[in-house]
Amino acid sequence: MRVKRPTIHDVAAAAGISRGTVSRVLNGDRYVSPAARTAIERAIAETGYVVNRNARNLVRQRSGSVVMVLSEPHEKLFEDPNYSTTIRTAIRRLGERDLSLVMMIAGDDRDREQVLRYVRGGHADGVLLLSTHAGDPLVDSLHSGHIPAVSCGAVIGRESVIPFAACDERGGARQMTEYLISRGRRKIAMITGPMDTPGGIQRLEGFADVLGRKASTKLVEHGDWTHTSGELAMARLLERVPDLDAVFAASDVMASGAMHTLRAAGRRVPDDVAVGGFDDSSVAISTHPLLTTIRQPLGDIAEETVRLLLDLIDGAEHVESVTLPTTLVVRDSA
Repeated sequence: MRVKRPTIHDVAAAAGISRGTVSRVLNGDRYVSPAARTAIERAIAETGYVVNRNARNLVRQRSGSVVMVLSEPHEKLFEDPNYSTTIRTAIRRLGERDLSLVMMIAGDDRDREQVLRYVRGGHADGVLLLSTHAGDPLVDSLHSGHIPAVSCGAVIGRESVIPFAACDERGGARQMTEYLISRGRRKIAMITGPMDTPGGIQRLEGFADVLGRKASTKLVEHGDWTHTSGELAMARLLERVPDLDAVFAASDVMASGAMHTLRAAGRRVPDDVAVGGFDDSSVAISTHPLLTTIRQPLGDIAEETVRLLLDLIDGAEHVESVTLPTTLVVRDSA
């Protein structure tokens, strides 16, 4: 025998209050008397009433969900520990607003088109962009479609179009480079991230700010944030500059790859070659020796990114991007 679910009418009857007042309480209206609110809350508990989110969102013309779009190949989602921190924080913050997080990958044109169809179909109230590369057509499509969107990290060339929360990429790289010099290192190389991302460009700029003309192209190799790219970049650097005595990798994952290559080449860390990373992710405390790195406040960045998006969803016409400071974390590798 099917049991009828309690309705808002049942709550109103149990509380002895109009259905309209019950509806106002359920929708968060603050202008309801304490006595009425108490009676309604008691009636909800007694009847076992549960808010029908689908019906409420239909009235509000909301989907009740937010899409997080990672603009990288699928495998990078599991290799880079930074993403898990961002996802956990977003799930928690959105959950406080009774919003669900939907994860989508946009590593190629087909993926991007799928994301756009999903969002344009009204299945999401906003979009959180993660690891978006310069020139990504998804950015302009979201903007022209007036879809609330923010980015975790700036989108190169679209900083005034898509609000963002990020760390001080350039300042953090300056901190690491200055530290390596202070430890007596004289021939310092760098492994950058992709040069169509803010982390790739601005961390290299910070490195060059400190070294000036010493930051020659011979001492710079490019990676793609992966462990393998760190291994390969370190091998190329050793081949070109066998007497280098330090390397700054623009991510902890790439720094771990660089340390693997150095061990294979018989180079001791930090005795022969000091190694610095960037992020202070879980990787930094799993390397041997433990990794000296730049801490970017990933949890705080994710918090700010979600806050900006919620403001846009709530109707704000403009929000200010946020840049947070970094911290040097000294361990054993440098």
